[in-house]
Amino acid sequence: MKDTYMQKKEEVNRNWYVIDADGLNLGRLATKVAHILRGKNKTTFTPHIDCGDFVIVINASKINLTGNKLDKKVYYNHSGYPGGLRERTARVMKEKYPVEMIERSIKGMLPNGRLGRQMYRKLFVYEGAEHPHTAQQPVELKLD
Repeated sequence: MKDTYMQKKEEVNRNWYVIDADGLNLGRLATKVAHILRGKNKTTFTPHIDCGDFVIVINASKINLTGNKLDKKVYYNHSGYPGGLRERTARVMKEKYPVEMIERSIKGMLPNGRLGRQMYRKLFVYEGAEHPHTAQQPVELKLD
């Protein structure tokens, strides 16, 4: 009987993918990207190894939110000082900080701890259609 295959970190082959966020829903995009960053789309997935791929998300400012989320979803930040709570609605985040909005949603779907931080470093989000990673020859990935 053959044992379960466990990949070693030296054997990991990483690919680069470009995802165009134009017209996609935020949650659907975030789950697909988190899946790729973790490496769950590969047959060699190993839970305790960072075996995921690099992901570039372009057109972050053209992301969709369904329902009343633009006005009802609130993002919180706290400075650590008394009275330092800052609240922003999703509409403000989409207009002023679309990159941060996508990064936050994807980061929340990755594991907490050292491994999750290592996976998060392979994510690159850009507001427009241009990105500086053409030398890596990324493959365009269509999400439906």
